Amino acid sequence: MKRILGLDYGLRRVGIAVCDPDRRMASPVDVYQRRNERLDATYFRSLVAEFNIDRLVVGLPLLGHGAEGDSAGQARRWGNWLSEQTGIPVSFVDERYSTVEAEELLRSSGVKASRRRSLRDMIAAQLLLQAFLDAGCPDSDSPPAPLDDPASDPEEDD
Repeated sequence: MKRILGLDYGLRRVGIAVCDPDRRMASPVDVYQRRNERLDATYFRSLVAEFNIDRLVVGLPLLGHGAEGDSAGQARRWGNWLSEQTGIPVSFVDERYSTVEAEELLRSSGVKASRRRSLRDMIAAQLLLQAFLDAGCPDSDSPPAPLDDPASDPEEDD
């Protein structure tokens, strides 16, 4: 079975995690310092080949109440761009508080503050990918609707 690449998008850095071939456990891989579109595309294509990836999962930094703001829009645009560059489909997941959770996990593990910053983004990627795996790797061939779109809410039958 192929693997899934989890990505914690940022303007300067992208945290990276990958799952095992059975899609049960996510592991942190790296924090990539973004450079330019050409170099970024080359780097992520090499990851896709190295880890035998067939799906990208990009975290959406939603607002506290669940709506998408500017940051989520940037993450969506970047995820769609990356999908075009790699030829791999992308799924978007709610990543609210994953960075805070990663920071707390590192702090409680005794990692010094100077080291936490370099690890935080890939731990956040691991957390969001693990949440995706735990949810059964929901797939869709259609592009995902914005998460604050009432039409995308299965609870609403009005």
